[in-house]
Amino acid sequence: MIKYELKKIFSKTSSKIAVLLLLAIVFVICWMTVDVSYVNEKGEKETGFAAARKLRETQKEWAGDLDEERLRQVIGEIRRINATPEARSKNESENEIAYSWQQGIDDIRDLLNRSFGENYRSYDYYRADSLNAEDAALFYSNRIILLKNWLADEAKDQYTDREKEFLIGQYESLKTPIFYDYMRGWSQLFDYSPKIIMITILILGFLVAGIFSNEFAWKSDPIFFSTAYGRNKAVAAKIKAGACMVTVLYWAAMLLYSGVVLFYYGADGAACPVQVMFSGWKSFFNIQIWQEYVLMAAGGYIGCLFLSFLTMLVSSKTKSTVLAVMVPFVLIFIPSFLGNLNSPVVNKILGLLPDRLLQISAIIGAFDLYELGGKVVGAIPILLVLYSLLAILLLPVLYRDYRRKQIF
Repeated sequence: MIKYELKKIFSKTSSKIAVLLLLAIVFVICWMTVDVSYVNEKGEKETGFAAARKLRETQKEWAGDLDEERLRQVIGEIRRINATPEARSKNESENEIAYSWQQGIDDIRDLLNRSFGENYRSYDYYRADSLNAEDAALFYSNRIILLKNWLADEAKDQYTDREKEFLIGQYESLKTPIFYDYMRGWSQLFDYSPKIIMITILILGFLVAGIFSNEFAWKSDPIFFSTAYGRNKAVAAKIKAGACMVTVLYWAAMLLYSGVVLFYYGADGAACPVQVMFSGWKSFFNIQIWQEYVLMAAGGYIGCLFLSFLTMLVSSKTKSTVLAVMVPFVLIFIPSFLGNLNSPVVNKILGLLPDRLLQISAIIGAFDLYELGGKVVGAIPILLVLYSLLAILLLPVLYRDYRRKQIF
């Protein structure tokens, strides 16, 4: 029966086009993600797979613990390069030559800029140019100091005292020195993963929207509900078909995207803490990059299941494919408009909406905090547990709703 339900879904031309569209979009995003350049010793820009390999080799030379000695070396290298005639020249070609010497430390330079920023939110690309070797000793303490200053000033009314203590405690518990390695593959993968997941759920929403409503649109509901298993096994088969389709298409898109990106760039750096990435420097989650990937992939899957089951429930209740298709669009895009409201209460609500599950890699550095039972926790574990339970609870609700439909 499950095979029959799947056959009904994919017998429609529109469904076949939707799957092909998903495949095409995945490849387009992969193409956008593998946009890498490398400047050779002549100041000439190279692109493509060979450029990615050269960049990897250059940055791997600086892999290791970011202790005070290594940071002194990086600061010294920045000062050495800046003092060269090529760096001081007003000739763009010579400037590119100077930049080619710095590619290996670009990621570490970004971290220096973040650590020694004027304030917690500021970022100045040239801040590292003004550092001295002695500043290396303040690299990790500055991260904590900037957070404390921000919480005491700009964000003093956004968090409770307990939440502030939690954030500071998380920052202080980070094991230092952190280990740095080339991790361009992971950073590129995380940058575009929300797009992959959101597009996948929108297409899945289109595919599952008609699973229940089509029986009414095709006027086949009298036959369906009058058969021996029409109100039990057939209904269960529809739910299972929807779950199977969501599972297969989601993981196919996610693993294809991940495989292409990591093959192109390399999967080095998976064991590094997320703080070595530009997007993860402010994160209070003391986890490694591979763990962020697991959270991102699992969150996307749970979000797709929940939104797909909710779409199927709306389809069952309204008997309308059109209304059901709108569910993922509303729940994904409406929060982006409400996000402009500068309200702690609104932010608390927005932090727990299902769209956040689809972009965990983008919010890993966000300070969405909640107090449960006297303890402060981040939004991500709450989201994973909450929507896993809701997705499971939707199944019996969906089953009971459809099997009780009246025939007119």
